[in-house]
Order: sequence, then C-alpha cells, then structure tokens
Amino acid sequence: MNVSPILSDIKNKKLKPVYLLHGEEPYFIDLISDTIESSVLDDAQKGFDQTILYGKDTDFITIVNAAKRYPMLSDHQVILIKEAQDLKWKQGEELLLNYVEHLTPSTVLVFNYKYGKFDKRKKLYKAIEKAGEVVESNKLYEDKVAGWITSYVKDHGWSIHPQAAAMMAEYLGTDLSKVSNELDKLMLNVPKSTEIGAGDIELNIGISKDFNVFELNTALAKRNALKAYQIVDYFAANPKNNPLVVVLGAMGGYFTKVLKYHYLPDKSAAAKELGVHPFFIKEYEIAARNYNRRKTFDIINHLKEADLKSKGMNVGSNTGTDDILREMIFNILN
Repeated sequence: MNVSPILSDIKNKKLKPVYLLHGEEPYFIDLISDTIESSVLDDAQKGFDQTILYGKDTDFITIVNAAKRYPMLSDHQVILIKEAQDLKWKQGEELLLNYVEHLTPSTVLVFNYKYGKFDKRKKLYKAIEKAGEVVESNKLYEDKVAGWITSYVKDHGWSIHPQAAAMMAEYLGTDLSKVSNELDKLMLNVPKSTEIGAGDIELNIGISKDFNVFELNTALAKRNALKAYQIVDYFAANPKNNPLVVVLGAMGGYFTKVLKYHYLPDKSAAAKELGVHPFFIKEYEIAARNYNRRKTFDIINHLKEADLKSKGMNVGSNTGTDDILREMIFNILN
C-alpha cells in the first residue's frame, strides 16, 4: 500500500483531527503513528502537548477528556493511543462517537488498532472516516514483498538487484518491520552509488548467496542436479537457518508459478501474471521446458507429500528432515 501522501501531509502539517489506523500489518500503522509523533511537535512542545496512552491501561473517559483540552505551547496537541485494540470498545464507543461528532480541531487523536480490522459497519468507523483519516493496513502477499523491498530501497535513494530483493523476500517473509530493519542495516553499509547485490545480502544479513532456497529453485529449473544436492547438503548442515517448512513453502510457490506459466495464453505478459520481476521470466521459460505440465503437477504433489512427512505422517520414526528433502529433490529431478 502507498502511504506516502499521508506521510507527506503529516510532515507538512496538513493534519486530521482524528486518525484510525487499523489492520493486520502493524508496519504501516507504526510508520504513520511514528511520523505523527516525530513531526507534529518539537521536543519542547511534546512535554506539554503530547500524550501517549496504551489501550489496556486507559479508558474512553480519559481519552475524551484529554482530547477536549487545548494545546499550551503549539497549534496542536497530539494524543497517541497505542495498542488501541486492547481498549474496552463496547463500554466507551458512544462516548467516543459523541466526541468525533464534536471534535476539538486543535487535537490530533490517533488510534493504533493493530492485528485486526475495525468493524466498518459501526457508526464510529463511519464518523471517523468522515471527520478524519482511516487507514487500513493489510498484510502484504508473499509475491509482493520483493517489489516492496525494491520500492523501499528506491525511496531511500539506493537500488537493489532483483535477485537480491527476491533472496530477502524468500528468507525474511512478510514481516515488514523485520524486512525494513534489515534494509536499513544494508543501506548503512552499502554506498548509494552501488547497487545492493546478493553478496551484500550475504555479508550483512547472513543469507548465503549460493546456498539458499532461491538458488535451489534455480538449480532445479535448470535440472542442475549437482548444484541442487550441494544446496540440500548445506541445508542439512544448517537446519536452523533453513527450516524445512520455509524451504517447502518457497518451492511450492515457485512451482505453482511454473504451472501457471504453462497455462498463460500470452507469454509476453508473464511477469505481470506471475507477479515477478521481468528479470526472472527467462528462468520460468527454462523450467517450463524442462518440466511439462504433467511433471509440474507431479512436482507439486511431491511437495505436498514432503510437507505431510515433515509433520510426521507416512514416514518412519528415524527419517530426518534432510532425508525428506533429499527424497523430494530426487523425485523432482527423475
């Protein structure tokens, strides 16, 4: 999601009297809330005109009474309600609704409602939407993370190679707070004039540029058995850094895209349809040539079987995760 216009308005003091930041992805909620906290008041003003409350430790009477006050040293007072999902909403919703319908214009009231969506059917939701700003922060789908990484880096003045972005996406997942922290570390150690590459990822984050699930998928796409088994051996020696559930998930997503590629009527639009960077389309072409539709279906079934075995089903008591992975790789290549 693009919150840049909202952040720009906040920094330019184009403020709303009430913000409802809600949704399952805490990153964007924190980003907007932190920008309000850091941009609206200076340090001297914060001591008088900024209040931070936590949902489990406060109530709506306290919040509304605070919101009705006027600022002392600045044009605005800021009230941040963190962990607002912990408020007892049923008990105080009418009180807050009454305030929202008769707002104090000099107050900036911010609700950080995390890990869930606020009920859009409620009068309160519609009232805040009308009088202020509502932002729904949705989880990013796995296939969108690499693109988000590229945009994040670009917004900060750096560039990143598509392969490096894909590596980070595969290993760090959809936790955008974690991903952004790692990117911030990267940008501290890589000059702006240098494109962030796989080597920088290995050096600064610890993800091997040669032995990772991204490279495993590439080796399998090219039917490079030697490289595939080398990577599997590396995984077996470093199981904590390469949990089987993560490996299977990444491989499942990859071969699902290969199957989808087979059925695309217009291969020229493959990058958009698969949700990948155009840089990778050549590899999907190679994978599709090496594995026909029937074989790709078989591979997906092998991955499902491996997933069941990893959970203790249809497998001997002495079978380890490395055995499951090696067997699966053999079945894919043969």
